[in-house]
Amino acid sequence: MAAAGGLTAPRAPLVVTRLRLGLVAALMLVWEAAAASGLFYRDVVPSLVAIARALVELLTDGERSFYWHLGVTAYEVLAALAIGSVAGLLVGLSLGASRYLSRAFEPFLYYLGPTPKIIFFPVILAWFGIGSGSKISIGAITCFFPVALSVAGGMREIAPVLIRVGQSFRASTVQMVIKIYLPAMRGPVVNGLRLGLGVAIIVVLLAETKFANRGLGYLVIQSYFRFDMPQLYALLMVLFALAIGGNVLMGRLSAADPRAGP
Repeated sequence: MAAAGGLTAPRAPLVVTRLRLGLVAALMLVWEAAAASGLFYRDVVPSLVAIARALVELLTDGERSFYWHLGVTAYEVLAALAIGSVAGLLVGLSLGASRYLSRAFEPFLYYLGPTPKIIFFPVILAWFGIGSGSKISIGAITCFFPVALSVAGGMREIAPVLIRVGQSFRASTVQMVIKIYLPAMRGPVVNGLRLGLGVAIIVVLLAETKFANRGLGYLVIQSYFRFDMPQLYALLMVLFALAIGGNVLMGRLSAADPRAGP
């Protein structure tokens, strides 16, 4: 039976794959044409061959300095995600479980959530210095809001019958959270974590470009100052790949069925 749009089910994934590959190929052709056109300043848009060569040199650096900087950024982002998500989870559970707390405090999250948290970085810099502590702090603050709001909204979508089942077994608060709340709102929790991861990566890298002597953000800004554009674009490709990989992994966690067997 034909699927929507006239495509049979087996052919649909193949067509989607071809469309994606076609888009990538078109973008590569446009980029190469721009590099050869002479419309931009010299080396601002390097050829794909030069970028590929810089990427290979970056990943095969004998001194492994790239991987050391990668480890610094990964530590800062993951620490920020852990701190911000745990705090957001606790606050979201509290707001979602209490109508009075939600009405009293949740509006503040909506007001402060869209505020660019990077404006607080000078204050955080004065508190924690230019080391990893300031990057972790600003990342955790930024990550906190999407997690807290997603969890609070997910709490209100839990079926009342599930809550009554837990209460009928006289489950403690911790048991209710582990056995009832978190499994029932896994989607909102994972979506909040995906948003938190994205904004944490952004602010950590931005902070590293301004006040740091290590990390991938530092490497990016140093490549710009040296006008090493192939390496700059190679670093951006690595960052895009890492961000996409993290989101894909979290998307798999959201899509997996916890009731399915191994």
